[in-house]
Amino acid sequence: MGKSIVVLNAGSSSIKFEVFDTSAEAALTRRFEGLIEGIGTAPRFVAKDPQGQVIHETSWATGQPGTNHAAALEHLVAWLDPQLDEAGLLGVGHRVVHGGLAYSEALVIDEAILNDLERFVPLAPLHQPHNLAGIRAAAAFLRGVPQVACFDTAFHRRRPPIADRFAIPDELHSEGVQRYGFHGLSYEYVAGALAEVAPEIAGGRVVVAHLGNGASMCAIRDGRAVDSTMGFTALDGLPMGTRCGAIDPGVLLYLMQEHGMDRAAIEALLYKRSGLLGISGVSNDMRELQASAEPRAALAIDYFVYRIGRELGALAATMGGLDGLIFTAGIGENAAEIRARVCRDAAWLGVELDEAANRERGPRISTAVSRTSAWVIPTDEELQIARHTLALLS
Repeated sequence: MGKSIVVLNAGSSSIKFEVFDTSAEAALTRRFEGLIEGIGTAPRFVAKDPQGQVIHETSWATGQPGTNHAAALEHLVAWLDPQLDEAGLLGVGHRVVHGGLAYSEALVIDEAILNDLERFVPLAPLHQPHNLAGIRAAAAFLRGVPQVACFDTAFHRRRPPIADRFAIPDELHSEGVQRYGFHGLSYEYVAGALAEVAPEIAGGRVVVAHLGNGASMCAIRDGRAVDSTMGFTALDGLPMGTRCGAIDPGVLLYLMQEHGMDRAAIEALLYKRSGLLGISGVSNDMRELQASAEPRAALAIDYFVYRIGRELGALAATMGGLDGLIFTAGIGENAAEIRARVCRDAAWLGVELDEAANRERGPRISTAVSRTSAWVIPTDEELQIARHTLALLS
């Protein structure tokens, strides 16, 4: 058995991790996965085996070790060390949400690059600071172990340049004020999985709907990104759990002028108080909305489905048609009724839903005679990060 790769996805109050073993054949085998949640308050550490069985669990009271990212990583490393084989660690792979224009592929990160990535914190304030904190903490406790950054923007960097533009002066575009796209690690994984799951459309025109608390859609032709719903930041496009999605920029000018809102207030509104939560006033969780009798909860779901249909039509237009529709991520993989509504609304694009297959989560959820096929393909961003890490370090 070869060295291990640790994959970290650091959020504002949690660190998700997975551990993969490498073999002489450069294969990857998942050994552990887990989560440290409640960082900053009352942390809880859970590790599971590949079958989902809990193999370690502990928690701390407020003020005890683990109340920041560095302490949480220290606990993870202390638990992980005896679990690893004598060969030790090959490297640590990290999800980094924003790589800007300069970082279009995974790379081994050093202090200079880490400092440079701070430039993108204003463009991804919910994610970037915590991604970078996770890298710093891992580097501190695993000295000499390579740290690899894998960017959510990278998959989109090879799309047609016209898809990156805003209609603004060229000097601002050259400065980097342009559309980037996100959830790239998820789209990259799904695009690769199509060759095995749905080879008949792998080289065709597909739209992947990554529907979760963060939600976006991506047009992919022959495995390469064509366009996506997210833009300069991870706010644009679909409504999300607490993020607004597409909004007229004139609304922001109005809020500044008529409500006296400053940058911090507008940021809090758009990132934390909008989306499904803002419309419903109930929750940002699709499961809670579907179970609620509150009319505004139903309105939030209706709006979510409506915007998916609107963006699906636009993305199909960028490719001149549609051969396949893919659902992935938390809502996309688990909310059968949302998938059903989207597919019914997409009948004009040739999607014919198989109700029974949809209830069983497919993988194919369209009928055998459907001109455009529909699928459920679970994403695996952690495996994609591990693949990049192995490719760079093996």
